[in-house]
Amino acid sequence: MSIRFYGHPFSSYCQKVLIPIYENDISVEWHQVDFQDSDNLAEFAALWPIQKMPVLVDNDKTIIESTIAIEYLDLYHPGPVRMIPHDPKSALEARFMDRFFDNYIAAPQMQIVFNAIRDPENRDPYGVEKSRQMLETAYGWLDEKIKDRTWATGDDFGLADCAAAPALFYADWTHPIDAKFKNVRAYRNRLIERPSFARCVEGGRPYRDFFPLGAPDRD
Repeated sequence: MSIRFYGHPFSSYCQKVLIPIYENDISVEWHQVDFQDSDNLAEFAALWPIQKMPVLVDNDKTIIESTIAIEYLDLYHPGPVRMIPHDPKSALEARFMDRFFDNYIAAPQMQIVFNAIRDPENRDPYGVEKSRQMLETAYGWLDEKIKDRTWATGDDFGLADCAAAPALFYADWTHPIDAKFKNVRAYRNRLIERPSFARCVEGGRPYRDFFPLGAPDRD
């Protein structure tokens, strides 16, 4: 039986989990979440009341949170591209970089986007400015970190790159990566060219009008 995948193709955290699914040709049964459809949403909420995407259902197991989902797939549905290195020290670096991309790229990027969809009287210019500062600092740190690396942790594609791809993709739309961060820009381009993430980008393309800040005419 295929794994049931509950999510949306334009969601960054859904794309994060779709990348290893595509890398390792894992069969999934797609269930697109529609927050405007009460019946659809009720089915999703019954699986996970917090209603955060994605959610995987594998037989009697419900797997929540994108990083955990990737680790689960690596453990129970392994393929030729391993997401978590066997070596414990390398695995620790992969997990650290995964948290970096989620916490210091994806999180401030989404704060800026969420602010844009609030009613004007509830917007938080100070919070947006702090998020932009965080992104600038994170871009600078990452530029030095990956200067001699092809992928986030070295020569092998894995968990951290799954987090990096959608995080940097949407971050550059939200707070453009300055040309001075040449290593980050080059890394983002490599991620976009990776077939698994390129498939995610194409899957989300019909929904670009959803992007509150306006999707750029590129990528």
